[in-house]
Amino acid sequence: MDQNDACVVNTLGDQKNVHDGIEEMFFKPFNPEDKRTEITYKVLSDHSVHRVSKGMAPVILDLCTRNKTPEQIEQLNNDVDEYAKRGLRALAVAMEDVPNGQAEGEGNGFQLIGLLPIYDPPRSDTKETIDRALELGVKVKMLTGDQLPIAKETGRRLGLGDNMFLSQTLKEGLPIESDYKDIDDLIFHADGFAGVYPEDKYQIIERLQNLGHMVAMTGDGVNDASALSKANVGVAVADASDAARSAADIVLTEPGLSVIIDAILGSRQIFQRMRNYAIYTCSVTIRVVILVELESDHARIALLNDGTIMTISKDRVIPSPYPTHWNLKEIFTYAVVYGIYLALSTIIFFLVAVETTFFQEKFHVQTFGRLSNYGGHNDPVLHSIIYLQISTISQALIFITRSQGLFFTERPSMMLIAAFIVAQFTATFISVYADWGFTEMKGCGWTWAGKTADALIMYQTLLAFPHASLHCKDVARVQRCVAIA
Repeated sequence: MDQNDACVVNTLGDQKNVHDGIEEMFFKPFNPEDKRTEITYKVLSDHSVHRVSKGMAPVILDLCTRNKTPEQIEQLNNDVDEYAKRGLRALAVAMEDVPNGQAEGEGNGFQLIGLLPIYDPPRSDTKETIDRALELGVKVKMLTGDQLPIAKETGRRLGLGDNMFLSQTLKEGLPIESDYKDIDDLIFHADGFAGVYPEDKYQIIERLQNLGHMVAMTGDGVNDASALSKANVGVAVADASDAARSAADIVLTEPGLSVIIDAILGSRQIFQRMRNYAIYTCSVTIRVVILVELESDHARIALLNDGTIMTISKDRVIPSPYPTHWNLKEIFTYAVVYGIYLALSTIIFFLVAVETTFFQEKFHVQTFGRLSNYGGHNDPVLHSIIYLQISTISQALIFITRSQGLFFTERPSMMLIAAFIVAQFTATFISVYADWGFTEMKGCGWTWAGKTADALIMYQTLLAFPHASLHCKDVARVQRCVAIA
């Protein structure tokens, strides 16, 4: 029993008494092509056989052949339009007698007997769900088999808008004096379509996909199956038919659509983690590639300190407020810039330590002499210092890449914080106390470790503000694109 039938039957009170006094001989369920349902029954008291059909008013009116007058047609159309303006779906009912008493016997012609105005309100959480989807940059369209006035009224109530068209527009072409370039442009900017058939839903989804958009669709009936299958993400609601469930990618187990918003936010969080991982990994790799030409031993040691990256999968991230996609150019650009910045930070720190007397005069630490054979530096203490600088700034970069603004305004997960602290303490103790001949490292002491930490804070702060500025420009660009769309 569909929702319309249930609405009518429930007005009779006890549903067990619906068939009292009659015998059902044949029932034709609702067909999205015919837009009507039909029953043939026998009255037990006099054994007369009758046939009743219920469906969309224009369809039933065309079915009627008996006692149909121009005045009746005009009155019905006026009533249907009036109901539609109030958001009511008007179903027409017609009846005919079957003289030969057979279930499939020929009738004496259908006669219109009345209208059934039905109010089918959206679920209480539908408007909130649509509002949240729109806030997240998801454009929502309504595809309904109802009449255009009903669709427009429903769209206004839900905040979708009333820029809607009849499905015939897809076949007949653009309306007169239309500002749209073509049908694809109309479909993209329309808030919805009314009077749609299953093939119309399929065509709308296909055209949007051809325009380069990812399309998700919700549905519940047999007539939604093809469109659900065609969509990039088909969502069958809780009480959907078996055909809709089979065609869908996601089947909701509870009433309502609000869980879709949770799915959108969850997917964007996953995407943000993957993006953070990609930028961080590429940045460190580029930095290592640059440094490997200068000091291969230290580059290999630095790779041992990237364990914090594994915690990105559990990081606390803020999902993007707009639809996201892989922008490899953006990711690679960030990675190259950050990688070069990290390499330069190490080179500058190294040059200040060995080519100037800044640290020696200010903090009374040792001086590193040059080798006599080629004028370079190969001091075990210097190895430890540079190792610590490479390790700490590489690990700290993750707080930059994961943020959408200033890194100190977005709290990471406790797991990431804990992993970073453990890695920092490990790297620091190795640098301060290590005396490993096989790596040519010797403890640098706490003064050098402290100066390395100071340099880390300076480099991290200098990088934070340009990163936040670039991200804000990216967000502004996306906002402009969404506003134009």
